[in-house]
Amino acid sequence: MASPSPIKTVVVLVQENRSFDHMLGWMKSLNPEIDGVTGAESNPISTSDPNSPVVHFTDDAGYVDPDPGHSFEAIYEQVFGRPWPADSAASSEPLRPTMDGFAQQAEAKEKGLSKTVMKGLKPEALPVFSELVAEFGVCDRWFASLPAETQPNRLYVHSATSYGATGNNTEMLAKGYPQKTIFESLEESGFSFGIYYQYPPSTLFYR
Repeated sequence: MASPSPIKTVVVLVQENRSFDHMLGWMKSLNPEIDGVTGAESNPISTSDPNSPVVHFTDDAGYVDPDPGHSFEAIYEQVFGRPWPADSAASSEPLRPTMDGFAQQAEAKEKGLSKTVMKGLKPEALPVFSELVAEFGVCDRWFASLPAETQPNRLYVHSATSYGATGNNTEMLAKGYPQKTIFESLEESGFSFGIYYQYPPSTLFYR
């Protein structure tokens, strides 16, 4: 007979979309083993112009408004350095993820936003996170389930699939997604759970 697990409670904290480099990239200064940032990183304003000005990554991030693009199409441009193709057939060609389209995509959304998105938070600005980094491990290879907006990724958290959604589909959110959630599996296995939230939780978006 298996011995009882010493783990009594598992807490999953789900926050809003933030990139690793923005939140924890500069924690490399506290722990050099973290695959973070050094300030040598940069993006061109235009990936198609070899003489384009570049924007370097800095540690003076503040409140970000408006939000940087985080739709499926915007992230495509950020990762591959070229806009989402209008011809869907063209999107099937193999591409190399150059990670150099962040400044370009931001500048297309609003002039000057490129400098805003190429910033991270210094450790002193995140005292709680800094303490956690100093005392515990940091996963620096932990990526979003889907390179897209909030709700598809929340759906993955609760049910390991977005049911094909790549954006905040208002119609489907109102109708309710049909897939089974982890909470149903927990209940079937005799485990208790609680859902604590500040705003209406994504768990309401299931049938």
